[in-house]
Amino acid sequence: MAEKETAQDPFVAEDSRLESLEERLQAAQRAEEIRSGKRNKVPAKGYSQGNRVLAEMIGGPVGGGVIGWLLDLWFNTFPWLMLAMMFLGFAVGIRNVFRIAKERPE
Repeated sequence: MAEKETAQDPFVAEDSRLESLEERLQAAQRAEEIRSGKRNKVPAKGYSQGNRVLAEMIGGPVGGGVIGWLLDLWFNTFPWLMLAMMFLGFAVGIRNVFRIAKERPE
């Protein structure tokens, strides 16, 4: 027997029951992908909008706080510019959340 040969006889046809089983398994996998929503790999727009809202609500105040902290160090006015910029970042985050909320989730 050669190295790359298998022990199966190449001239014997595959069992029709195995072919039927493979077809049924593939059909069941496709049905499960459709049912669970994994068929289209793109996340739903509502999910991405939620992530954008979270990023705005965290990034706005944190970014404003960091910029205010740096300005406080530069102008020696600690903590007033940091607080003002943090509240400004919060206000901008709220405004952006309202803009996101107006978008239509499809």
